[in-house]
Amino acid sequence: MAAASAVVKPYSYPRCSTSNSSLKSTASPFPHKHNQLSLRREIILKGLSLLPLLELKQPRPSSAAKEIEVGSFLPPSPSDPSFVFFKASPKDTPALRAGNVQPYQFIIPPTWKQTRVANILSGNYCQPKCAEPWVEVKFEDEKQGKIQVVASPLIRLTNKPNASIEEIGSPEKLIASLGPFVTGNTYDPDELLETQVEKLGDQTYYKYVLETPFALTGSHNLAKATAKGNTVVLFVASANDKQWPTSEKTLKAMLDSFQV
Repeated sequence: MAAASAVVKPYSYPRCSTSNSSLKSTASPFPHKHNQLSLRREIILKGLSLLPLLELKQPRPSSAAKEIEVGSFLPPSPSDPSFVFFKASPKDTPALRAGNVQPYQFIIPPTWKQTRVANILSGNYCQPKCAEPWVEVKFEDEKQGKIQVVASPLIRLTNKPNASIEEIGSPEKLIASLGPFVTGNTYDPDELLETQVEKLGDQTYYKYVLETPFALTGSHNLAKATAKGNTVVLFVASANDKQWPTSEKTLKAMLDSFQV
């Protein structure tokens, strides 16, 4: 008896339709998951839209102040009410938090503004062992000039640990090493007009008056330096030719007030 042969017909795929009725019929087999994703997306978008309002409500720390007059967050100076008093603390800079710099202080006009220090200049990337000087803090005023505090590892200047500034060398020797960090580019010994050694308690300071026509910081620079712990700390006050006649007295008052 002969076996029956089965005929297999090829499967016919249904044609796709682009009609609205066809689209409606392809609903997600998991509608609850689709609803959850939509709800989650809506919550995220609403949260992002509220971020600017939340940031406005947060108090701005003094270390992050930008384009805000320092008189709005610094106390009046006990020695001169026409200035406010700035004393750096560990919350202000990476080096202070790492213990590489001792707290420093100075007075400043209340109308000046604190500006941000770029991360590449702040020493944030190299703490606690930086090989090159870094900028601690910066303040400025368009009409009067700018100031900054620069810190340099002691090992860059001497092999003696915890050396005093006198042990590093003379005022002229120190400024020859740190001069480019005063001017922002180069230093020429002919630009040094005046040096002075000042004693405040047990701490010795070197003070400088420089005329720097090619400096990036300004054509007039005042500087004051001391060594403490493993660091030399340098205070720099700068002004251009237009600012200098009216700001010289103010800049010198800030320089004189600087202490570590």
